[in-house]
Amino acid sequence: VDKDALDIQVKDRKIQEAAEKARNEGLANEMKQNDKIMCMLEERQKNDIRNINKAISEFQKNFQKPETRREFDLSDPQALKKDRPARLSDNDPRCTVSGLQKFMGEDLNYDQRMKFQKEQLKEWSLQQQRDWKNALADQKFADHLYDKNRIELDQKTMEQQRKEEENRRAVCAATKDFNRTQAAEQADRKKLEKRQKMKDDMDEISSLLQGDLLSENPEQAVSSFGRHRVITDRWKGMSQDQLMAIRYFQQQQVLEKLRLKEEERRRDAEWDRQSIQAARAQLVLERHQQRQNRERRRVLDNVNAELSQEQKTKNIYLKEEEYSNFPTGQYYAQFNTTSR
Repeated sequence: VDKDALDIQVKDRKIQEAAEKARNEGLANEMKQNDKIMCMLEERQKNDIRNINKAISEFQKNFQKPETRREFDLSDPQALKKDRPARLSDNDPRCTVSGLQKFMGEDLNYDQRMKFQKEQLKEWSLQQQRDWKNALADQKFADHLYDKNRIELDQKTMEQQRKEEENRRAVCAATKDFNRTQAAEQADRKKLEKRQKMKDDMDEISSLLQGDLLSENPEQAVSSFGRHRVITDRWKGMSQDQLMAIRYFQQQQVLEKLRLKEEERRRDAEWDRQSIQAARAQLVLERHQQRQNRERRRVLDNVNAELSQEQKTKNIYLKEEEYSNFPTGQYYAQFNTTSR
């Protein structure tokens, strides 16, 4: 590994990180300043909007009352109180001969009302023009203030960028001086390290040639915890006696496995033999049971046949006995009735 190159890379990385950190700090400060200015502008804009809305509310409260609206007479809550009754007295000129209200015309005060409405409309138009001019003036003032603040902000941003550029140039100059000094020190250190490395390499070569690793000394693999344990990175393999012992143990394992398989085969054969004997005994028992069932069935059939024969004989005897005791005239009368 080129340690010198790695050291140079580490130093360069540190220098870059320092420059990056300084730049980030400058950007962070600039962002903070911009955020502060933007907050001030937003707060001022909010205040301006609040003042404009307040002025509009005051104007509407003072100069745009509900009584001055054209349609107020349609929704006036005091209209019935203000209205004159249809008849004040018998001499009311509004009443006609028939006692009804006059129908000379639907609108007697048309000229005065139209004149008043025109004057009122003119006043409203002039007031709206004044309000529009005031709103335009306020908007123009707000735009001028915003442009002024924006110019100041741009000037501060340019000043901050100029300072940052000067700091960057200063950092670059200091970095170059530091790199030159480090390069000179690095060259001297490389010369010393090269001589030391050559000396160390010669010592290492002589140590390896005279050591136990290349000479393959089997004693170097013996562990300090006992001769039955070895160091894996120095072990050169097992001896012939150890190999013979392992092979003998493996042969014993093979013989033991064969013996276990033979015992298992014998157990399986004995189990099969016992299963066959049990099956045969079960078959003989079932056949004997079937023979006994057939014998019982035959005996039962014989008994049923005898009982049936006895029942038939008894029935015949009873019928003959009944016929012998039955009167002849009564028999013929009964026979005739049955025939009809």
